[in-house]
Amino acid sequence: MKFIVIGLGNFGSALAVRLTEMGHEVIGVDNNMAKVERVKNVITHTVCLDATNEDAVSSLPLKDANAVIVAIGEDGAASLLTTALLKQLKVKRIIGRIISDLQKTVLLAMSIEEYVLPEEESAERLAMRLDLEEVIDSFKISDKYSIVEGLVPKKYAGMTIGEADFINSYKVLVLTLIREQISKSGENLKKEATGIATASTLLHEGDVLVLFGELANIRSLLKQD
Repeated sequence: MKFIVIGLGNFGSALAVRLTEMGHEVIGVDNNMAKVERVKNVITHTVCLDATNEDAVSSLPLKDANAVIVAIGEDGAASLLTTALLKQLKVKRIIGRIISDLQKTVLLAMSIEEYVLPEEESAERLAMRLDLEEVIDSFKISDKYSIVEGLVPKKYAGMTIGEADFINSYKVLVLTLIREQISKSGENLKKEATGIATASTLLHEGDVLVLFGELANIRSLLKQD
C-alpha cells in the first residue's frame, strides 16, 4: 500500500519508518529540510514542501494513496489548514492528529472521523491499523509477542473457538471477544467483552477477537477473508 505522512516530527517520522519497514511505499512530507534529511535514507520517498499551499500539496500523488496522515503536532493551525486542504482535494482517507479538544471538534466538523492522539496511541499501533484493515487496536508485549484486536474473519462466523482451532492452526490464543450488546427492543448498545474465551465460545460476524501471539501468526489468521 501507499501512504503519505505529512509532518516528520517524532511521531510522524516514527510512523513513516515503521510503515516502510512493513513493506509499504511511504512519502514523508515536511516544510523543514532538516527533518526531511533525517529520514530520507530510511523511508521510501521524502519531499520538502509547505503542506498548507494548495499547489504544493496538489503535486503529491494523493489519488494513489491509501491514506494521508496529517502528523503535524507543533503548529495546530497548519495541521487544520492542511487537513482542510486535503478534504477540499477529495483525498479518500485522511487521518488527522489532534492535540486539543478544540482541534478534535474542528476535525469532526470537517467530517474527519479518523484521528490519532499520539500521547495515547503510538506510531507502532497506528502503523498496525494501517497495515491490516482488520486490526482495530494492538499492544506490543515484547519484541516477539503482541495483543491484537481484530474482526472475526467471515469464514469463522458460526464456528466455536474450538472448531476454529486457532491454537493448532496459527499458534494464536483467543483471550476474549468484544461483542455489540443488543437490547430487548433491538437497539444496539455499547460493545463489551464477553468474558474469558473457551473452546465452546461461539464466533459471530462483527465480533472483535482479542488475540495473543506472534504478530506474523496473528496477521495470517486475520487475513483469511
